Order: sequence, then C-alpha cells, then structure tokens
Amino acid sequence: MGAGAWMRAFAAAGGLAVAFALPAGGETVTAKVVDKNGKAVEDAVVLAFPEAGAVRPKKAAVVDVDQVNKEFVPHVSAVAVGTPIRFPNYDQIRHHVYSFSPAKSFEIPLYKGVPADPIVFEKPGVVTLGCNIHDWMQGYVLVTDAPRFAVSDAQGQARLEDLPEGATRLEVWHPELEGKPEDTAQSVRIDGSGTQPVLFEIDRKRTWKVRRRGGRGGDRYR
Repeated sequence: MGAGAWMRAFAAAGGLAVAFALPAGGETVTAKVVDKNGKAVEDAVVLAFPEAGAVRPKKAAVVDVDQVNKEFVPHVSAVAVGTPIRFPNYDQIRHHVYSFSPAKSFEIPLYKGVPADPIVFEKPGVVTLGCNIHDWMQGYVLVTDAPRFAVSDAQGQARLEDLPEGATRLEVWHPELEGKPEDTAQSVRIDGSGTQPVLFEIDRKRTWKVRRRGGRGGDRYR
C-alpha cells in the first residue's frame, strides 16, 4: 500500500496512527506516524516490548541534547534507563538548564560550552527540560526500560531494529499524546512474513506554549 493510501486510511479512522511494515527476516520494524489529518508526526517515540524471552536493552552510551539557536536539539530524546546525557551549549549566550520532573530533577547554572560532567538518568519517566533564561525553551527526554525504541523523524518514520521473532507489544508516546502509552498497547507478531498495519486511535491534546522572544532582552546573559 502506498503512502497516499496509508494517509487516507488513517485520516478516515481518526487519531494518531502508526503503521508497521516488516522486511524479510522479521528483525526490523519500520513505523510511520501520522495524525488524524494524515500529517506526519515528528518526535513520537515508538516503544517495543518483546513478549517471549528476555531481550537485553542496548548498552547506554552518552547522549547529547544540544542547545542551538535558543532551542533544545533534539526537541524529544528517548534513552534507556541509566543513560548519561550531556547538554552542550553551542550558542554565544549562556543558558541555565533545569528540570523539576520526578523522573529526574537537576540544574546546570548559567554556562557556555560543554558541562564537565553528564547527567545520569536513572529512573524511567518523562523529563521536561527548561531554561531559566529563555522561557520558551522546552525539550523532553523519555527515559524508558523498553528493550527497543525509536523517535520518529520529520516524515513521521521510526525504525526499530534487532527485534526477536514472536509477539511484541507496541506503544507510542508523544509530548502531546492524549492518555497514557500503555493504554494504546497492541501486539504484532514478528515472523518474517510481514504484518498488517497497526492503528493507534490516539488524539493529540492542545498545549500552551510560551511565545519566543527576540531582541536584546533575550540575549543579555553573555
């Protein structure tokens, strides 16, 4: 089925849709995420929980969440429990990065460049990032114990690799998701022969965002 057909089917069903296609061998799942209007959804985290047998999470490596042009890049990151994250500041002004989230509370006072030590994210949950200087700067880190996960790109596509054959529970998380990821859980069977599309009828909630400021006032912390 072509991309246009996917879009029309999902738009007719409503909500947030995730379509899965399996190549021969059944070890990789490619997800395409769209909203109820058929528009690609960026920054949706697709989580995979194989149900048969233990699947070891990939070893946590240091991850970077950059600050570029007074924004967190990437806007959404997904990491395994225990992952250390650095917060390099590539702007020519200072930022003050913090989070008050239960999953991880921390603060990096005004700085430029790369902090000396990364922050380790030890507990699963959603960590909302902010900057004390630039109110509109907001980012998200999903800390997960899912063995496999991937974040969708600007085309709404995410790729999960190294999945074992058998039943796998799939969930989706997004900063604007209405409801909880576990409420969306569905199962697919990975056997190398392909599978039918999986539809998650999940709405995106309306969110309020701080308007980005410009001018000298936003650049006074150098």
